[in-house]
Amino acid sequence: MHSTTTTLPIVAIDLAKNTFQLYYIGTDGKPVNRRITRARLLTFFANRERSLVAMETCGGAHHWARQLMALGHEVKLLPAQHVKAFVQGDKTDAKDAQAIYVAAGQAHIHPVPVKSVHQQSLLMLHNQRAGLLKERIATSNRLRACLLEFGIALPEGAAKLLRALPVALAQVEDKENLPTWLLQSMHHCMQHIAYLNEAIAEIECTLKAICTQDPAMHAIRQIPGIGTLTATALIASVDIHSFESARQFASSLGLAPRQTGTGGKTRQLGLSKRGNVHLRQLLMHGARAVLTRCPHRCRWLIGLTARRPRNVAVAAMANKLARTVWAVLVRGKPFEASKWNPCEGTALSV
Repeated sequence: MHSTTTTLPIVAIDLAKNTFQLYYIGTDGKPVNRRITRARLLTFFANRERSLVAMETCGGAHHWARQLMALGHEVKLLPAQHVKAFVQGDKTDAKDAQAIYVAAGQAHIHPVPVKSVHQQSLLMLHNQRAGLLKERIATSNRLRACLLEFGIALPEGAAKLLRALPVALAQVEDKENLPTWLLQSMHHCMQHIAYLNEAIAEIECTLKAICTQDPAMHAIRQIPGIGTLTATALIASVDIHSFESARQFASSLGLAPRQTGTGGKTRQLGLSKRGNVHLRQLLMHGARAVLTRCPHRCRWLIGLTARRPRNVAVAAMANKLARTVWAVLVRGKPFEASKWNPCEGTALSV
């Protein structure tokens, strides 16, 4: 992680599309709250002494962080939810910039590591894939609902749907004598689903090729339940070396229980569900796959599923996956199936 030394003068930026808001302490000791255009931002910092620039993690934050670091400044990216607590009065750009300035001086707020271009590119592929999946589901549901109005029920799943669609369209055309323009519309939907399938498959092939070339991704792919999607998302999203322990890493992903306490008594609740939702979802899917396909190979899993509900076991396995990822990457040692699963000498195949 980049240094966040507070001895440097702090400049807070409230990012926007065209006009940014700056807040800092001037040479006369008085606070300065000013607006600056996008075109003049880098010029302003190029002519300024080395500073600690604080920003919220939002759209464009990592881009500006890389630009400012190239100019010699230090950058501190703050989680937006932690900055919100320091906003006083009505919410305005000036108040937001002031809140960022105050939050930048708080030692207990952990900054977000600045992502490289490669990391952001990987995350953009994940975002595109997620968007294409949602679009495919929406298009399939519209087409399925349309045919259901004419008495034809289509199976769930994109592959099964595409196989059944030509026969279903032929049946409804013969039985109902539908207008040509409606049939054309449904054929267009079918073609669009086929295109979305190809686009999703192409992205997955790209991610797989990247994963095989990256040593860190290849290392954690040996862990049961960690596939191409999870490996690429983990490496692109987090700086694993910034976490002091495996427990801290799992907790940052929301895979640890929430706590509430008073008077010296602490009670644990359900999962906190903090942090990166996408990573937590992938780890939960991987844990569910391990639990479904290989429950008989691990004595720990057998005992856990026997005494706790299935969803609790899935969450516990996801926590174990996160801790194993931390151990493999931080310690630099390959995954050992015998230590991960002492009941069997062979690795689980997922």
